[in-house]
Amino acid sequence: MQNLWAKYSTEIPAFNKAQSPVLNRRTFLRVSATLGMGVALTPSALLASNNTIETTQWGNASPHLWINITDAGETEIVVHRSEMGQQILTAIAQIITDELDAEWEKVKIVQAEGDQKYGDQNTDGSRSVRLNMQRLRIAGASYRQMLMQVAAERAGVSVSSCTAKDGIVQCGNGRQYHYAELAEDANRLPLPIESDVKLKPRSKWRYMGKPVRSLTVKKIVAGQARYGIDQDMDNMVHAVIARPPELFGKVNHYDDKSALNVPGVIQTIQLPEVAPPALFQPLGGVAVVATDTWAAIQGRNQLDISWTSGANAQYDSNEYRATLLEAVRKPGTARFSRGEVDEALASGTRIEAEYTTAHLAHSPMEPPAALAVWQDDKLTCWACVQDPQTTRNFLAGYFSMDPAGITVHATLLGGAFGRKSKPDFVVEAALLAKIVGKPVKVTWTREDDLQHGYYHAPSAQRLEGALDPSGRCVALLHRTAFPSIISTFVPQMNQGSDLEISQGVLDNCIAPANFRVETGEVNAHVRIGWLRSVCNNFHAFGAQSFAAELAEAAGRDPRDYLLELIGADRIIDLAAEGSTYDNYQADPREYPLDTARLKHVVRVAAEKANWGRQMAPGTGLGIAVHRSFLTYVATVIEVAVHQNGQLAIPGIWVAADAGTVINTRHAKDQIGGGVIFGLSNALYGEITASNGSIDQSNFPAWRVMRFHESPSNVEVTLIDSTAPPAGAGEPGTPTAAPALANAIFAAIGQRIRQLPMMGNDSDKLFA
Repeated sequence: MQNLWAKYSTEIPAFNKAQSPVLNRRTFLRVSATLGMGVALTPSALLASNNTIETTQWGNASPHLWINITDAGETEIVVHRSEMGQQILTAIAQIITDELDAEWEKVKIVQAEGDQKYGDQNTDGSRSVRLNMQRLRIAGASYRQMLMQVAAERAGVSVSSCTAKDGIVQCGNGRQYHYAELAEDANRLPLPIESDVKLKPRSKWRYMGKPVRSLTVKKIVAGQARYGIDQDMDNMVHAVIARPPELFGKVNHYDDKSALNVPGVIQTIQLPEVAPPALFQPLGGVAVVATDTWAAIQGRNQLDISWTSGANAQYDSNEYRATLLEAVRKPGTARFSRGEVDEALASGTRIEAEYTTAHLAHSPMEPPAALAVWQDDKLTCWACVQDPQTTRNFLAGYFSMDPAGITVHATLLGGAFGRKSKPDFVVEAALLAKIVGKPVKVTWTREDDLQHGYYHAPSAQRLEGALDPSGRCVALLHRTAFPSIISTFVPQMNQGSDLEISQGVLDNCIAPANFRVETGEVNAHVRIGWLRSVCNNFHAFGAQSFAAELAEAAGRDPRDYLLELIGADRIIDLAAEGSTYDNYQADPREYPLDTARLKHVVRVAAEKANWGRQMAPGTGLGIAVHRSFLTYVATVIEVAVHQNGQLAIPGIWVAADAGTVINTRHAKDQIGGGVIFGLSNALYGEITASNGSIDQSNFPAWRVMRFHESPSNVEVTLIDSTAPPAGAGEPGTPTAAPALANAIFAAIGQRIRQLPMMGNDSDKLFA
C-alpha cells in the first residue's frame, strides 16, 4: 500500500493554497485520470484502431465494436454501461436497433467488459445517453448501410432502391435478404466515412422517443438475473472483513482462536494498513475466509480485535455541524462576484437564513460484492460496479500490473446511487484471492455498507438577500461549506471544488444583478463520495428554500415570485462573467443555461398541480425548480400536516425538460424515483458519527421511506423537446427537499432549514 501511494503521490499535483483555494477542473481531470476514474480519456485514447469511424470525443462509433448479427438472425448489441435499474441497457439497444432497422424481438444484450476501447464507461452523472447517443446512432446507421450495400450488389440494383426494416433488406427488383445472410460479407466492407452516414430523421424513429418495454425486468422478475452477490465458481471461498471503526484506524492486535472454531471458517488474514488518501483502497482490518458467507460472518463476530485509533477518532458529526455553521458565518473565499453585493445588501430590506444537511448513505438494495480469481498472472473479476474500466485501471495500479492482464465483468447492479463507482470492494476480493490462492468472493453486509462506505457530504449554507421597496430582490450572497469529494483523493482539499459549486451555486438562476458566491473551509473525517445528484441536493435545498422565504418577505405568491426571480428569457453566459462553471462537462453552446426552459417547467408543474386552488387547513403546496445534469426540473408537492405532527403527501407533480428522451417510460420512472429518493433523505436521512465511528449499522437505525409513507400520487410530465439529450437518473432529486419544506410552510407556517426533517428515530415533524 505504501508503494501504491508513493506511485500516486508523485503524480498528483501539489495543492498550493496560496495560489488557489480550490482544485480547478483541469487539475481535477488530471487527478482523475491518474486514479483511473474514467473521466479524462483523450479522443486518441478512445479509438480502437485505424479502421474506425472517428466520431465524438467520447469514443469509437465503429459498428463492429457494438453490433453482431448472428447466423440465427439475432442482433447482439454490446452495452458498455452498467445496469442498476435505470434501464440503460434498453435505451442503448433502442438507439442502435432503431438506426440499424433491426427486429426488436431478436435483440440480445451483451455486457461489455471494462476496456478502454469503449470510451468512457463510468455509469454516473446521468450522462450515458448524452455521451453516447450520437456515436451509437452512427454505429447502427453505418452497419445498416453496409448491409444494404451487400444486398444491392447481390440483387444487381442500386443501393438507393433498397429499404431496410425489421432485419430484412428489400431490394427494388423484389428480392429480399435477411441481415443474417448479409452480415459476413458486410463485415468485410470498409467502414463508411462518418459524413456519409445517413441518420434517420426524427419523424422516422421507431424505438427512440417511445415507451419501449424493458429488456431486463422480465428476467429479474423470473429470477434469471445475475447480480454481483450471485456470482460463484468452483473451488470458491467466501470472505467478510472486520474493518477499523474509523477511517485510517489500524489493527493493534487480534485473536482468531474463537473464529477458527466456527464450522466452515478456513483462515483469517490481516489486510494491509491504509494511509491517506482514501482513494479506492481497502480500509485494512481482518478478513475471515470461510466455505460460505454465513460462516464467514459468524467467524467475524468471534474475532477479538483491539484497534489503534487514527486522526479521525474524535470525529463527532453533531459537533461538526457547528463547525460547518461557523464556516458560513464569516466571510469565505470569494468564488464568483457580480455587481456591488455589499452595497446592495445594505441598501435594502435584509433577509437572512441558514440551512444545514446531514451525512447520507447510498444503501443500495444490493450491498457491494465481488468475485476475483487469479490464473497465473492474470486477474478476472465479476462485480456490481458502475465503471468496470475504472475498476480495471485501479486494480492495475494497485497490483503494479498491465491492465491488459485484468478482466472486469460488470454484473447487474441491485441499485448503486454512486456507491458502486468506487471499486474498493473489488480490490479487497482481488487481494484476498491472491493471498488465498483460490477464487474469493467478498460480500459486504448491510452493516459494512452503512459503517464503511463513502458518504454524502453534510453542509451548511448561509444566504443573505436584500429587497427594494417594491419587494424586488436586488442582492444575494450565497455562502456554502461542506467537506469536498476531492478530499478522498487529495486530503489537503478543504473546501468545495469548482465542479461542486457548479452544482446549484454558480448556476443559481434566481441570482439578481448583485450576486456573490463564497466557500468556507472545513476538513473531511470520513470518505466523501458522490451520491445521486451530488451537491445539487443541499445547494438546491438552500437556494429554493430561500427563494420561498424571499417571496414571503415580499408578500408574493411563491410561484409568481420564483418566475420573477428567474427573470427575462435569456441565455446565461457564466463563462463571460469570469465564472469557473463546469456545465457538467458539456459545451454551453450545445447545452446553454436557458431561463426560458427553466420558467416553462415551473409553469407546467404548477398547472398540473392546479396551483392557487383553495387548500384546507393544515395542507399546502410547495414549489421548487432546479437545473442539474443539464435537465430542467420543477416540482410541486402537496402536504397535509396533522395536529400530532404526522405528515402525509397526497400528491407530487413534476415537470422535466431533459431534451431528447430515448425511452419516455423509463425517463418518467427515473425522475419520479429521484423525487422519492430525495424525499426519503429529506425526511429521514441522517448518518451520524461518534468517536470517529458511524452510529448506524442497519435498518431502521438508518431510515428510508416506507411504502405507507410514500406519496399517494406522483405525476411526471416530460416536456417534448428536440434539444440534445440530458440526464434523467439524478435531476429529479434536488427539488424534492425544498418543495417539501416550502409545502410544509404553506400548510402550517413553520420554516424547515435543517435536514432531515424527522430523522432516523421519528415519524413526526418537530417530534
